[in-house]
Amino acid sequence: MNTADLAQRSLRSVWHPCTQMKRHEALPPVAIARAEGPWLVGTDGRCYLDAVSSWWVNLFGHSHPAMRAALADQMATLDHVMLAGFTHAPVVELSERLSALTGLGHAFYASDGASATEIALKMSAHFWRNSGRPAKSRFVGLAGGYHGETVGALAVTDIALFREAYAPLVRLAATVPSPDRRGIGADAAADALADWLAQHHETTAALIVEPLVQCAAGMAMHDAAYLRQARALCDRHGVHLVVDEIATGFGRTGTLFAHEQAGIRPDFLCLSKGLTGGTLPLSAVLTTDAVYAAFYDDDVARGFLHSHSYTGNPLACRAALTTLDLFKQEDALARNRSTAEALDALLAPLTAHPRVQHARRQGMIWAWDIETPLPDFARRYQGHALARGLVLRPIGKTLYFMPPYVLDDEAMQHLAHGALAALEASLSEEPR
Repeated sequence: MNTADLAQRSLRSVWHPCTQMKRHEALPPVAIARAEGPWLVGTDGRCYLDAVSSWWVNLFGHSHPAMRAALADQMATLDHVMLAGFTHAPVVELSERLSALTGLGHAFYASDGASATEIALKMSAHFWRNSGRPAKSRFVGLAGGYHGETVGALAVTDIALFREAYAPLVRLAATVPSPDRRGIGADAAADALADWLAQHHETTAALIVEPLVQCAAGMAMHDAAYLRQARALCDRHGVHLVVDEIATGFGRTGTLFAHEQAGIRPDFLCLSKGLTGGTLPLSAVLTTDAVYAAFYDDDVARGFLHSHSYTGNPLACRAALTTLDLFKQEDALARNRSTAEALDALLAPLTAHPRVQHARRQGMIWAWDIETPLPDFARRYQGHALARGLVLRPIGKTLYFMPPYVLDDEAMQHLAHGALAALEASLSEEPR
C-alpha cells in the first residue's frame, strides 16, 4: 500500500487523538503495516523502535507468540457475552488473580483508563451516600495530576490543556501540592494534604493519586513515603484513597504495582494500559470488600448502576491473563532491572549533555528536562526522532522513554544513540 496515499486518506477520514490536526500538514501520520517485538514497521518498510510502548500500553513486545495463541484460542470458543446476568471463565479467573495480587476484593471492568477513573469516583461517592453520609461527594487530587479526559476524569485532572476548553462541563476537584522531587518533596506535600483534609474531610469522598510517577505532568516522580503518609491521613479522616495505576502498573516502576513500594493497600485501584499487554482495550477497578458490601442490598438504587457494553470482554480478559502469565514465565521484573542498568550506561552521554537537567528514572521510565527556548521543542524532537527510526513524543520540554520490556542490546543502542542525535538536531534549530 502506498505510504503517502494511506497517510492522506487518514487525514481525510480519521480525527486523530490528542492532536491539532493542522500540524499534520508538516508531519503526516506514519502509516504502520505490522509490528513485532519493540519494532513498528511502516508500509514503506522503515522500522521504528516503539520507545513509548504505543502510549505506554505495550509490555512484552508486539505480536508476542503467547498472546497470539491465547487470543486465537479464545476467539474459537467465546468472543463476547454481556456481563450483566452472565459470566465466563476468563473474567472470573482474572478477577481472582488480580485479587490475590492486590489484596482487594471484587473487580469492576470497563474499556479504558478514563472510564476506570470515573468508576472509582462514582463508587466512592455512592459508597458514602449508601453509608448515610451524602455530603462526602467531593474529591481532591495532586497538582499536575492526570486521570483521563472524560468529563468526570477531567474533574480530577490538573492539566490546563486538557480541561480549560470544557471548564463549563466540569465539577472541578480540589488540588493539593504534588510531592514531586523537583518541588517541595514528600513531607511538605503530606503536611499540605493533612491541613486540607483537616478542614474538608466532611465533604471529601476520596483522594486520587498516581503513585510514584505523575506521567502527563512531565514524568514528575516522588518518594513512596508520600503514599504511606497519604494512606495514614485518609484513614485518620475517613477519606478513600484511589490509586491510579493506569500508567504505573504492571512493572513500569520496578514492582508489579507502584503502590507496593509503599507497603500500602488502597481503597480503589485503577488499572488499564499494560493490563492486556498492549493488545485490547480493558480497564479494571478493584476495591475492598467493605466498599462492595455497602452496595449489596435488596434496594436496586443502592446497587452500582454503571455499565459498558464490552465490560469484561472474554478476549480482553484472556489477554490480561496472558500478561500475568508472561510476568512469571519471563521473570519480567528481574529482567527489567538488568535492562534498566544496561540502558542507563548507554544513556550516560544523553544524561551528561549540557542542556539536560533533572535526569531521573523510576523502574522502566526515564525522563530528562531539556533547556531550550524552542516553544515547539516536542514537535521538532518527535520529527527528528522519527527520521532516526524512533517513536518518541516529549511532553513539553521533557524527553522521556517508556519502552517495552523486550529491548535487546541492538535496540538499546539504537535508542540511546538515536535519542541523543535527535536532541542535537532539535537544538541546532534554535534561533541564533
